[in-house]
Amino acid sequence: MATIVVKQIGSPIRRPAIQRATLKGLGLNKMNRTRELEDTPAVRGMVAKIPHMVVIIEEKA
Repeated sequence: MATIVVKQIGSPIRRPAIQRATLKGLGLNKMNRTRELEDTPAVRGMVAKIPHMVVIIEEKA
């Protein structure tokens, strides 16, 4: 199973509710937190919706 490590680099303050909900769905809620997630199209789509707030720092096969 492939996984990706996602890091939050932006604050959800003054962002639309949908972007805050996307962060919450990824399991992120505070700056500089990381989360290892399964590499699925759904997760990639969530990351693509908020590229200014998260970054993929590692991809594992």
